[in-house]
Amino acid sequence: MSRVHLLTVSPERSGKRLDVFIAEFCNERKLGLSRTAIQGLIEQGKVTLAGVRPKPHHKVKTGEEFRLLIEDKKEIGLIAEEIPLEVLYEDDDLAIINKQVGIVVHPAPGNYQHTLVNALLYRFKKLSDINPLRPGIVHRLDKETSGLLVIAKNNAAHLALTKQFADHSIKRKYVALVNGRMEFDEHVIELPLGRHPVKRKNMAVGFGENTKYAKTYYRTLKRGKNSSILELEPFTGRTHQLRVHLAFIGHPILGDTKYGKNSDFKRLALHAKYLGFIHPSTGKFIEFSSDVPEEFEQKG
Repeated sequence: MSRVHLLTVSPERSGKRLDVFIAEFCNERKLGLSRTAIQGLIEQGKVTLAGVRPKPHHKVKTGEEFRLLIEDKKEIGLIAEEIPLEVLYEDDDLAIINKQVGIVVHPAPGNYQHTLVNALLYRFKKLSDINPLRPGIVHRLDKETSGLLVIAKNNAAHLALTKQFADHSIKRKYVALVNGRMEFDEHVIELPLGRHPVKRKNMAVGFGENTKYAKTYYRTLKRGKNSSILELEPFTGRTHQLRVHLAFIGHPILGDTKYGKNSDFKRLALHAKYLGFIHPSTGKFIEFSSDVPEEFEQKG
């Protein structure tokens, strides 16, 4: 199935880039298309002007009428599975999940079952489908990390939340149990991250062309004999950012088999405890918290 939309340029929108013009149209009608997806449709010839394929940077003019073809997404064949799921909050636009440790957030090639997505498909009737392989998934936590995740139930909510993550306006706080006694009560780690030069599945601190700026704030909550409990606030959202930053300064998270030292702690001691953001529909700031796992306190 496919849908055709006719878009006529009004005087107030004359002079805009074509991809921006279409993005505004899609946002107003809650069609759930990101600007990147729209640029892809233009390049694929799904957008035409009098039968001609324009470029994404084409400046639209008053009275021009564009034909936009949107094809329904193909079914990927993900299976809904009855997996335990702790839902802290839900409404028509989103849900807040308290993810358990040990579950992968979304499917990947060769692993399409037993993930959080499979559990979400069983629990909820409708989820955003901007990425058909990751319905509802706006952001992720590592398999070994527990705590709060926001799930989008429709594409409009998904895009609104994605923008907040991109703008770094969503408030997130984690608690980690790390090796050693922290010297400072609070500090900021500003170290760029990129792919490890040898271990390509790992991230590492680096200063080359392919690294990205990364910033983490930490506050020491408690010091034990050989460990400390920290509250962490990432200002950026790089892959494995908290784990790599803490390992680099000599205080790896306990239980981190990828970046840490040998530890008898039975899990990665990282928990997403707080999440705050602007609700996509109401425009009000909402916030949620999750209790820190007892084993962190017992060890710390």
